[in-house]
Amino acid sequence: MTWILGISAYYHDSAAALLENNTLAAAAQEERFTRIKHDSSFPVHAVTYCLTEAGIDYTDLKAIVFYDKPFLKFERILDTYLHFSPYGLPSFLKAIPLWIKKKIWLKALIEEHFPGFNGDILFTRHHQAHAASAFYPSPFERSAIVTVDGVGEWTTTSIGLGEGNRTTILKEIRFPHSLGLLYSAFTYFCGFKVNSGEYKLMGLAPYGEPVYTDLIREKLIDIREDGSFHLNMSYFDYAAGLKMTGSKFNKLFGAAPRKVHEPLDQIHMDLARSVQEITDDIMLKISRYAGKLTGSENLCLAGGVALNCVANRYILESGLFKNIWIQPAAGDAGGAPGAALAAYYEYFDHKRTVIKPDAQKGSLLGPSYSDSEIGAFLDKYSVCCHKLPWNELVETAACHLKDQKVVGWFQGRMEFGPRALGNRSILADPRSPEMQKQLNLKIKYRESFRPFAPAVLDEFKTEYFNTSAESPYMLLISDVNMNKRLQSDETKKGLDKLHQIRSQIPAVTHVDYSARLQTVRKDVNPRFHELINAFYNLTACPVLVNTSFNVRGEPIVNTPEDAFRCFMNTEMDVLVIGSYMVLKSEQKSVNKEDWKIQYEMD
Repeated sequence: MTWILGISAYYHDSAAALLENNTLAAAAQEERFTRIKHDSSFPVHAVTYCLTEAGIDYTDLKAIVFYDKPFLKFERILDTYLHFSPYGLPSFLKAIPLWIKKKIWLKALIEEHFPGFNGDILFTRHHQAHAASAFYPSPFERSAIVTVDGVGEWTTTSIGLGEGNRTTILKEIRFPHSLGLLYSAFTYFCGFKVNSGEYKLMGLAPYGEPVYTDLIREKLIDIREDGSFHLNMSYFDYAAGLKMTGSKFNKLFGAAPRKVHEPLDQIHMDLARSVQEITDDIMLKISRYAGKLTGSENLCLAGGVALNCVANRYILESGLFKNIWIQPAAGDAGGAPGAALAAYYEYFDHKRTVIKPDAQKGSLLGPSYSDSEIGAFLDKYSVCCHKLPWNELVETAACHLKDQKVVGWFQGRMEFGPRALGNRSILADPRSPEMQKQLNLKIKYRESFRPFAPAVLDEFKTEYFNTSAESPYMLLISDVNMNKRLQSDETKKGLDKLHQIRSQIPAVTHVDYSARLQTVRKDVNPRFHELINAFYNLTACPVLVNTSFNVRGEPIVNTPEDAFRCFMNTEMDVLVIGSYMVLKSEQKSVNKEDWKIQYEMD
């Protein structure tokens, strides 16, 4: 038996993942345990969970693998500050002490957390970990690999080849030229938090027009036909400063960066649309070149930019590749399983066996809680609840959904990655014209423009959406079919587009008729599939609204206590947790103040 632990930490979304031979036994982000969103600290709790889930001690591990080479990253930081000196001194003085005292001494830090460990302590390159996280769990024997993110050690974009038990980086783009950081610069400028709000920018883009696309191409970025690019760094501050953009960037667009509480104006929507189109173009060009370079009909994607499902959609629909597989934890969290997989195959040279539909196990790799644990929690806090046989529980939950109730759904193992995939989800009826607004303002406490994703039975996907592709990890976008659309006023501009009923499933139809799709297979997530099927039997609609079980500024819930706290702090109607059903209307004896969440703006 070979046990390998992969770790990512100290940038954002730290995580741990455990391999049992070639199988992902467990994986989780540290934020789910600490309740600190995007927690970057050493993943002590996630490591403890992984080892406990497997029933082993760290002394049983053959290797502990970190997803970065810290000395290479430190070299890049020093070289960058030297290049931009004397500018950047405040940023230098802020960053270097942390590196000198802590980040650079990763091996010693690992030894401190695992005293007496006698196995190998290994380090992969950042993009090697990303590439491994995408290729090895994929269902492909051979594949092109495209990894695009902010920055690893030096690399920001890479093209690789996965074949057998090896990944090879063939081409790369280096810092400071970064598509991920370009997108983050616009995220910052539009008033959203970097490394957290990029998906908000993506959701905002359809409200705007691409009026700045040509200006971005002319002033900010030179894009070549092979997808390589060069940024004009005079407009950006991120290389050595404390901000993403500088005064020259502000002057170019005739505005200052939007503050969090300031209203969204048309300029922000137009900037979002413009940089999204730039991103789509670059990702498509890079993918085309990767196909030519490798001769592969398959493509694997990883890195934070691979979470941009709009760009993924254009790659899929281009027909450049027969098959595409995207790591569901495409950002830094995915570096943990990637590091472990790279070590298992490339360092220890184990043979690889391809698993169908993939080796990611639906990304259901986190903690689960038994009915006895859930029941003990509910009893401890005198929560009024009903324990029901499974069939009755599913039928009752489906009836509540049909009656326009919002249901918190807590089942099985927690998802690994940023998306709730049916185990830690808030669910609702997509047919309701009011549901999108209700979920945003009364449940999630977030911006009204944000779209919601449909979870559809895989066998019905082509009936509602213009796609034949599976999208199990909510990483692809598809348009709602024409025969499901309703006529709307297309002369509306900006956020006025929001209040339009565009289809028979308006709660999951974005203003451009697109939807961030999750296809649900019975063999991957049977409980979630059964619930959607029960809803279909009642309504003839095989689709549910699926959004993550959390509120703005909070990580997705992990424990029964997290779920109940979120339930009590929102206008959710029903909580289905294991075999138990909890109705909000019956919680007369529960003191809401005891379960208060201190919300943070994200």
